[in-house]
Amino acid sequence: MKLLTKTLCLCLLLSLAHGVPVAALPDRCEGIEFDAITPDEKGQTFFFKGAYLWEGFQGPAELSSETFKEIIGQVDAAFRMHNMDSAADHDHIYFFVGDKVFRYYNHTLDNGYPKQIQEEFPGVPTDLDAAVECPKGECTFNAVLFFKGHEVYFYDISTRTVKTKQWPHLPVCSAALRWLEHYYCFHGHNFTRFLPMGGEASGTYPKDARNYFMNCPNFGHGKGFKIPKCSEVKIDASSTDDAGKTYIFAGPIYMQTDIRRDRRHIFPINRMWREVNGSLDAVFSYSDKLYLIKGDQVYIYKSGAPYTLVQGYPKSLKEELNIEGHVDAAFVCSPLEKVYIVQGKILRTVDLTATPRAVTDLPLPISGIDAARCGGDGIVLFKGSQYYKYESILILTAGRIAPLPIPISPEMAYCVE
Repeated sequence: MKLLTKTLCLCLLLSLAHGVPVAALPDRCEGIEFDAITPDEKGQTFFFKGAYLWEGFQGPAELSSETFKEIIGQVDAAFRMHNMDSAADHDHIYFFVGDKVFRYYNHTLDNGYPKQIQEEFPGVPTDLDAAVECPKGECTFNAVLFFKGHEVYFYDISTRTVKTKQWPHLPVCSAALRWLEHYYCFHGHNFTRFLPMGGEASGTYPKDARNYFMNCPNFGHGKGFKIPKCSEVKIDASSTDDAGKTYIFAGPIYMQTDIRRDRRHIFPINRMWREVNGSLDAVFSYSDKLYLIKGDQVYIYKSGAPYTLVQGYPKSLKEELNIEGHVDAAFVCSPLEKVYIVQGKILRTVDLTATPRAVTDLPLPISGIDAARCGGDGIVLFKGSQYYKYESILILTAGRIAPLPIPISPEMAYCVE
């Protein structure tokens, strides 16, 4: 490897000395077809083309071998393993090159690799087009989907067996990616989002990847959106679901923070919750469901990918929670089966196990609350570009003087100092 590196450097110096032009780095904003896409164990997404890769959704190309030293040349397919039953495999990245498979963790090649694909994944062909992981719950079992032409090989991780399907309705994928519990087939400079069990497209596709998966001039599904200053931020609602994802809502957009991966993403609200348009008043999570309050209506969605509106909803605030009037904020402190509703300087406690709902009122030391949430760090009340922290409901309702407010930081919301 050292000899190869020295040889390449010598060739570069000779080219420059003799006036021979050096090939320019590829630009993904020009609309290229990726060879492979995968996140690493930290959640950073890597895009591969030829001998190059891009780290994340912005930035220039670099040689793949600078990050993954043993990978020289084109990668056929790649994915990050999801296998919670095996710590030795879970979150490791697999790269497929011809008839070989390389396995990495923390950008370091695991001992014993590369191996023959047939040795590691019996029944899976060589010279693949794409690959993507599919955890149980999204597939019927922990699986990996391998693509070659219109054939899809469903690999069962636990039994090490393969079932083959034909998906002629889906474009031939040059790369595949599972991102935020959705599945994407990349072809040309476009992508098609598909359902992992049958390959059906879920929406109007194809779409240009430059609008969604990279930061390119004159592209982007968030055209016209300007990152606000933290001193100007106003959060409408916030909640953490049972899967550990924190959602922050502001106007017609939401930000998702995956706590386990420390990644933040911005989308229109109706991308995830199709029946809701515009801004929200409050959001809370309870019993594997997400409650969205907008005006006098309550929308309840089953958690998962995708979020599904519970039949019979939306319902009125009165019918669902036995309260009326504008809701400023709402939060649940697990494992308590109560939702706390902020209305002005009143904190209304609603028993979610009672039918009809039993409601009791408690005083609040401050008014004008925009949003609230409760978690391992206590209770957080957002007001304008600041927030207040309380250790418990008792401390919140017993206090007569509010604590000092804390400015919202870029770590908490999508903003800049």
